[in-house]
Parts: sequence; C-alpha cells; structure tokens
Amino acid sequence: MNITTGPLLAVVLSACLLSGCIPRIELATPKDPITINMNVKIEHEIRIKVDKDVENLLKNQSGLF
Repeated sequence: MNITTGPLLAVVLSACLLSGCIPRIELATPKDPITINMNVKIEHEIRIKVDKDVENLLKNQSGLF
C-alpha cells in the first residue's frame, strides 16, 4: 500500500460503514378505512342588550321595523 491509497481506502471503508446508519422511512396506508362522524348539532343563543331609551323608542314606534 502506498501513501495515496491509504486515505482513499479509509474513506471508502468509512462510507460503507456509515451507509448502514441511514434511517429508513416507510409510509403505509391503514388497513381499516377512515371514518368521519359528521353528526354535529350546533346551537346558538344570541342576547341583545338595549339601552332603555332605545327600548322605549321601539315600544312607542312600532312602525320602525
């Protein structure tokens, strides 16, 4: 072995050893189907607070709306 092949051999050997350390990523589909339950009940409660002056105006002038 001469001086130039020693470092080259070390690089090739280390590359071979490090190639076994590469993590493996695997994507797989689930065996059961995905179900989404869309039975949703939405309830709203709206409260409006009105000043007494506006409330009296609405009571006295029912033709506004």
